Amino acid sequence: MFERFTKGARATVGGAVAHAERTDADTVSEEFLLLALLDQEGGRAPFALAALGLTDRRESVEAALADARRRGGMTRADADALADIGIDLGAIVSRVEETHGEGALGGGRSGRRRRTGHRPFTPGAKKILERSLRIAVGRGDRFIGEEHLLLALTASPGVVADVLAEHGATYGTVSRALYGDGDGGEAGQDRRAG
Repeated sequence: MFERFTKGARATVGGAVAHAERTDADTVSEEFLLLALLDQEGGRAPFALAALGLTDRRESVEAALADARRRGGMTRADADALADIGIDLGAIVSRVEETHGEGALGGGRSGRRRRTGHRPFTPGAKKILERSLRIAVGRGDRFIGEEHLLLALTASPGVVADVLAEHGATYGTVSRALYGDGDGGEAGQDRRAG
């Protein structure tokens, strides 16, 4: 699969690893893939991110990702669902942080030195890479570019997709910014399949 990655897609994956290393994370997550895409200049995905205003609102995106980490990776939909049954996730996070310190639910950072420089990808990040292949194939592309990674991030349920959607970057808006359409054949089917 990686032999089909464009230079931009490879740079995104490498950038995600670099973000994980800088923050001393044990693994490379979907969040780091998004941050690496926001770092890119030139190319289709950075164009779409700029067209949708995410490049100018990077601080807001990073703050929303940090807030989700504080919630232990729970999405806003998860928090709303818990609230519907009388559970205040914010209060739970506050109590946990009172006892165990700020960011206690964030996880992903062991605090110990790694023997090797290798950081594995989380199952979610691996799914993004796999989904980017399916999106590329669904669009009839013979390569996997950073634009396919961005579309995969919007199409995969979870915190990153929620943060992107909160900032106006849904599968449809990104697809329109990239291609002028709203759904890319199999890519749209893949998004609905979860």
